[in-house]
Amino acid sequence: MDATSTPVIIRKVEQLAEGVYAYLQPDGGWCLNNAGIVIGGEGTLLIDTAATEARGLMLRETVHTLSPRPVGTLVNTHSHGDHTFGNHLFAGSATIVAHERAAAEMAEHGLALRSLWPQVRWGQVEPTLPQATYRDRLSLPGLGVRVELLHAGPGHTAGDTVVWLPDQRVLFAGDLVFSGVTPFVLMGSLSGSLRVLDQLRALEPLHVVPGHGPLGGPELLDANADYLCWVHELARTGIAHGLAPLDLARATGPGPYGQLLDSERLVGNLVRAYAERYGAQPAAPLDVQAAFEDMVALHGGLPHCGA
Repeated sequence: MDATSTPVIIRKVEQLAEGVYAYLQPDGGWCLNNAGIVIGGEGTLLIDTAATEARGLMLRETVHTLSPRPVGTLVNTHSHGDHTFGNHLFAGSATIVAHERAAAEMAEHGLALRSLWPQVRWGQVEPTLPQATYRDRLSLPGLGVRVELLHAGPGHTAGDTVVWLPDQRVLFAGDLVFSGVTPFVLMGSLSGSLRVLDQLRALEPLHVVPGHGPLGGPELLDANADYLCWVHELARTGIAHGLAPLDLARATGPGPYGQLLDSERLVGNLVRAYAERYGAQPAAPLDVQAAFEDMVALHGGLPHCGA
């Protein structure tokens, strides 16, 4: 397949409890995110959309096969385009909800993600912002299922939301959790992510739906924490030896995490870790473009985006 051809869309739908589904897009690499569908006796909830028009339409078709009701509520777990670019496909029926910081980031960045991978066939995607926001915690009414939105972070970003179904013990974690894919905290916080993972562990989830990659349980929280602790220690060593993040990432390689997809994210994570060790506040703005260029350099070219 050449760089401009339309990829074959593969998706998996796994039922986690009555009316609760995980929508998975293998292999979970760049822009291949997961979503969630919750069908209650009184309404249908969608958690995140997808990166391209074609993938968003596939998600919409899947929802229609599972529920006779249109999506009444759409929750964006954070601002990034792979989780939000399909919002406009559901805006006719759904109230879109996100954390207030996520909504502000969506308004600020718009469709900027497309410029990182101009070869992707994004299709018709439109910036569609949340109509409702919250600050700390929000219970969603009108579904017939208990659903809680919890702000956690800064972690992956400044405005992360997890969707928690306490009766089913299902946690839709967004990009606070990755499975088989390298975690990414450049636009959030390494130290904050570790705190968030502790908070999510305390919920005692049975099922964890990561933002990218296969389903799992609480072991995914531990795996993400292990990786981030490794990056934290690596940054301490790199600063002590006067190494820039890119030089340190090149010298170290993926270490014990070579099995994870998108290992070039290491240098982006180190940029955030260095900043925090030098006193930057969690989610303080950094030069994301420069960090992405370092990731391209570490990868030896533009990382693959499967969208």
